[in-house]
Amino acid sequence: MYILECSDGSYYTGSNKNLELRILEHQNGEGANHTKKRLPVKLIF
Repeated sequence: MYILECSDGSYYTGSNKNLELRILEHQNGEGANHTKKRLPVKLIF
């Protein structure tokens, strides 16, 4: 489980077995629609 803080101050939660890869996907705009529109994202938990 992870929580990302987006550039607009909103939060996104998700879960994945390969956290490092998933964070890279989010940062590259390949993640959820919510994070694509609010880059960059920061892992907070």
